[in-house]
Amino acid sequence: MYNVVRKGRLPNLSRPMSSALSNSKRSASWKAAAPSSLPGPTFAAQSSLPRLPVPELPDTLSKLKDSLKPLAWNDSEFQAALQKIDEFGTAGGLGTELQKRLLKRRDETAHWLEGWWDDMAYLTYRDSVVVNVSYYYGFDDHPAHLPQGFVPRAAALTRAAMQFRQLFKQGQIKPESTREGPLCMDTWRWMFDCCRVPGLEGADWSVTYAKEGDTGNSGHIIVLRKGRVWRLDPWQNGRLLSVAELERQIQHIVENTPTEFPGVGVLTASNRDVWAKDYNDLISDPNNAAIIEDIQSAAFVLCLDTEQPTDIVSHSRALWHGAVSRSSSSSKPVLGLRNRWVDKPVQFIVFENGKAGIMGEHSVMDGTPTVTLCDTVLDMIASPEWDQGQEQNSNASLPVPRDWNVSSETETAIANASQAALALVEGQAMNIVRTSYGKQAIKTFSVSPDSWAQLLVQLAYARLLRSLNPSQPFHISRQGGTYEAATTRKFFKGRTEAIRVVSSESDDWVRSMDDPNVSDMGRKTLFEKAAKRHIGWAKMAGNGLGVDRHMLGLKKTLKDGEQLPAIYSDPLFQRSSNWVLSTSAIFSKHFGPYGWGEVVPEGFGVAYMTGFDDYLQYTITSRTEMPNEQFCKELEKAAHDMYTLHLNATAQTKSML
Repeated sequence: MYNVVRKGRLPNLSRPMSSALSNSKRSASWKAAAPSSLPGPTFAAQSSLPRLPVPELPDTLSKLKDSLKPLAWNDSEFQAALQKIDEFGTAGGLGTELQKRLLKRRDETAHWLEGWWDDMAYLTYRDSVVVNVSYYYGFDDHPAHLPQGFVPRAAALTRAAMQFRQLFKQGQIKPESTREGPLCMDTWRWMFDCCRVPGLEGADWSVTYAKEGDTGNSGHIIVLRKGRVWRLDPWQNGRLLSVAELERQIQHIVENTPTEFPGVGVLTASNRDVWAKDYNDLISDPNNAAIIEDIQSAAFVLCLDTEQPTDIVSHSRALWHGAVSRSSSSSKPVLGLRNRWVDKPVQFIVFENGKAGIMGEHSVMDGTPTVTLCDTVLDMIASPEWDQGQEQNSNASLPVPRDWNVSSETETAIANASQAALALVEGQAMNIVRTSYGKQAIKTFSVSPDSWAQLLVQLAYARLLRSLNPSQPFHISRQGGTYEAATTRKFFKGRTEAIRVVSSESDDWVRSMDDPNVSDMGRKTLFEKAAKRHIGWAKMAGNGLGVDRHMLGLKKTLKDGEQLPAIYSDPLFQRSSNWVLSTSAIFSKHFGPYGWGEVVPEGFGVAYMTGFDDYLQYTITSRTEMPNEQFCKELEKAAHDMYTLHLNATAQTKSML
């Protein structure tokens, strides 16, 4: 074994390994470890939030039937599925027994779905979280009135994020809410001072170092530069360093990381079982265990990347999975993932040309809390009144490099992880579409921007399938359904439910758009019916009355030895939750890049924003073998055709008055 140790620093071999570092066995109470109460308003509404409901079984089965009809390839397939649904829902049958068990679980737990969803959606998923699970947001440019460059930007983000963290720990962050009332803040417990752990037994979990009563006037961050790990303490002697002082801290890191270091961070991008083994090997060395504990307990990670993305796609990809750099002097590509620790829920990333953003780990926290984090931090920085701190010319302690002991086994693991990561990254396609109009124009047609955006995707995808399979109706070519995420955070510990976007009404409208026998007024009428149905599904899902989480819960109550009900193995039912279009929307005025990956190999990830007045934005991700560019062209055409339809129909309506 050899040490990667510079400037005479020696590894700390006397520090005992924390039991929190072990990845051999997950505690049943791991999620209770994060503080669940704070003074002030942040968590004040938690006790008044209703619990997630269990829908009535007949209602769910009726909705399921409606959602399957447009996905059926023929009537006999549809009728076979209906028969299985009816058998499942027969009074006194297995479905009603499973419903009783689920209701009992609801009565006995704070949230009947939480543990099942954590594991099935995230923690037992074993492929790399990069591309497959993680998401990213890219920021607009640094405010012009502030010093420019990547070091000043990194310093500003660090100070503002630590100020936000302090406000959160003091309970002074206003709870998120909608017009209907407050949203659950439970997952915010996992924003800072914590980390995902790769479990050796096939299930991950998160550890937290947050403490009850912490007022946020302490804490460190981890800075990554060229694969090297640095510990930086923004709080010193009870004072948060000023932006100018943080600039000097970060400049010290840049100047003292002249060359590439072993990219141990790339190990976190591996298959989770592979990473679990490599993690276990790492923590067997006391020095490496201490480094991992520093990473896991850090408030967040700051990645100082050497790459310089220029356009929105390269910026997006560099945030999503790290850039891939190739130089003529080396046959080996340099992976941006060497400079990440993807198990951290929040990683701020600043590139050498000043571009910036975050990468988010999804398992215990969805994307909306980090939107609020980013919005608040970026608003702070942009404000002329922002407190940048007073430079006190103190002898602030400089950042400390935390250099790994890299054994031959770890060297091999890094090489293998790099090869797998390169294949993963180069197997992904991404394109971004911005329409020529946005929310302002759509609202003049009295249409919900979200319904518009979703129906646009349906039209584009149907045309794509028709072009690829001209001899088949598009519903036969379609290999699955469309998932739109709806938040269920109006309920205690709520996360998401699936909006089943595909409907008979949406298909009727889609067909009409290329039917010369249907007038513009007829198409607009069909569009209105489709949009109304979409809004109805969205409201049901947001109220915890969707199909997918309920069907999952019923299935999970099966006991060992009980036969799986026939509906769960029905091909049409299975196809309906094969999300070939996985869609979700967020909005921030500060964001350009936003996205994540497809969820099935034959599908597309569709991340979109409808909040800008002058354009809609779609980020389309897929495997490289998928017709990504063609789909984007169809999106552009569909956007034009929908706008033209509404203009024409509006003009015709006015002419008849």
